[in-house]
Amino acid sequence: MADRSTQHSGFRCRKTLSCWFALAVLLVVSSFMICLNSTGRPHFVDRNLLPADKVFSVIEKANNPPRLPIEERAVNVEQPLFDEIEIRQEEKARDKCDPSNAVLKVYMYDMPPEFHFGLLDWKPDGKSVWPDIRANIPSYPGGLNLQHSIEYWLTLDLLSSNFPDRVGPCNAIRVYDSREADIIFVPFFSSLSYNRYSRVIPPETIFRDKLLQQKLVRYLASQKEWKRSGGKDHVIVAHHPNSMLDARSALFPCVFILSDFGRYNPKLANLEKDLIAPYKHLAKTFVNDSAGFDDRPTLLYFRGAIYRKEGGNIRQELFYLLRNEKDIYFSFGSIQGNGISTASQGMQSSKFCLNIAGDTPSSNRLFDAIASHCVPIIISDEIELPFEDVLDYSEFCVFVRSSDAIKEGFLMKLIRGIGREEWTRMWERLKEVDRYIEYQYPSREDDAVQMIWQALARKVPVIRQKVHRSRRFLRFPTGK
Repeated sequence: MADRSTQHSGFRCRKTLSCWFALAVLLVVSSFMICLNSTGRPHFVDRNLLPADKVFSVIEKANNPPRLPIEERAVNVEQPLFDEIEIRQEEKARDKCDPSNAVLKVYMYDMPPEFHFGLLDWKPDGKSVWPDIRANIPSYPGGLNLQHSIEYWLTLDLLSSNFPDRVGPCNAIRVYDSREADIIFVPFFSSLSYNRYSRVIPPETIFRDKLLQQKLVRYLASQKEWKRSGGKDHVIVAHHPNSMLDARSALFPCVFILSDFGRYNPKLANLEKDLIAPYKHLAKTFVNDSAGFDDRPTLLYFRGAIYRKEGGNIRQELFYLLRNEKDIYFSFGSIQGNGISTASQGMQSSKFCLNIAGDTPSSNRLFDAIASHCVPIIISDEIELPFEDVLDYSEFCVFVRSSDAIKEGFLMKLIRGIGREEWTRMWERLKEVDRYIEYQYPSREDDAVQMIWQALARKVPVIRQKVHRSRRFLRFPTGK
């Protein structure tokens, strides 16, 4: 009997202890949950205080709280989402211009305004040769002028590269000691000068564009930077095919930024030395493009000048070959009236867009097609393309030799043979690469401005080698 009584008492004792232990655990867990709700996201979770099946879910929720759309967070979240703040701070830091990360150091001449913004009718206030682009940016004329406005966007980017609060990429940084520079940038708005001042206006006997080119040659020849390198590290934008006609032979040691080599002697301009830059497209960029294969009723689109001189005769031949084909739009057109808007709508509703050689191997039409996500059909044997050392155009363009294109039925058989799947692959790629041809201020990551700076940076080793070779006998001259 004593043994049973003892066992019974022990059992009750253990039961009482178990109850007290369970109650203690319950109180601890309750206290923990209250703290969790009152203090926000915990930094540490003691797994021993929770049932095994709850451990993972609590940690998962603590480390990865549910995210609401930003517009809902502003309304529903009473306390700051620290992780979201951290993310935004990281993005801001990443977007901020860090001069130490620049791939190119650029010295830009402080040239008189008549060479650059003065051509936009901007007048200096006597304090600087440059406009205060924080307060007011002189606007560039529209229409066809815009397609060759490359030097304008590059100059704006350099002027803003040293702003302490600049955000966005800065592949190129302006330096003020030319000895620190990788290249010397010449801010002459040559295409605008040609477009506006290539005709004689009485009582003048020589047009202003020619006078400016003559002044430019004299200005550069007098600079210590030009004398030091012979101009080999200088960069001049001459994007319009007829710009710099009078000065190019005198300045040929420099790096030209061009639209193509159509009107240049190979000794003056070539891929080894110079750079091809995209036109600024005039058609509107197709944002949020969901117009796939079945949503583009026109098979092949071309709108532009049909009768051209020089290498553009093929346009006329193709017009007669294709004018009666089904699902083809091949028509004369210009930018007059609503020409740009009409072309933009036409390209956005077409599967393929013809890019045919005209007076020169290239045209703005190719970049209008890319911006419209209309797969380009390129028929131009001598064309050179921007950034082709890093871009494979065959992924989103179709190349056709001129001799093949004018064969009866060849072109249409080729185009009709490209099915939905293959076309869609090219269309998707176009939506990825269209950012590379965008000119804008402020510049954005991997847009045309940043791509040009990166392309110039890739040329720096060759430029430097040429400069070094030219100095071999300068320090210790030989002979008489």
